[in-house]
Amino acid sequence: MQSLQQPFATWMLVAAGEKGVHTFPPGQSNPRVTAYHAGTNIAGYDDKASWCSSFVNWTLAQVGIAGTGSALARSWLDWGKALDEPVPGCIVVLTRDDPTGWKGHVGFYLRHEAGQIVLLGGNQLDCVCENSYPADTLLGYRWPA
Repeated sequence: MQSLQQPFATWMLVAAGEKGVHTFPPGQSNPRVTAYHAGTNIAGYDDKASWCSSFVNWTLAQVGIAGTGSALARSWLDWGKALDEPVPGCIVVLTRDDPTGWKGHVGFYLRHEAGQIVLLGGNQLDCVCENSYPADTLLGYRWPA
């Protein structure tokens, strides 16, 4: 496994502090989710736009790490450095629908559990929470360069 520049992913404290932030019902928008979008190419969008990547960008920015600036989950595949194996707090990029398509999901690695990858992320069940995803949807693990 590669040597990491940080022994502890400090951004995980920030991400965990956001647990429970959720989308609002139709006709309303959570201003916190709009704040997540502010550091991306969809600044100004409401909580109805996909926000998993915006959440990762925002979280890293809180500890002084520049993200991708993109709201696309797969933009993280070209960010930082690739890891062969996951470490707690690394960024996990998953495919959604079509492995060769543009859709994806991104969040912070917590653990593997029964063939699933458990992430802490935004826009998971319409909120910031832990959720599990099939391990076979993995596209990559990333760490700040």
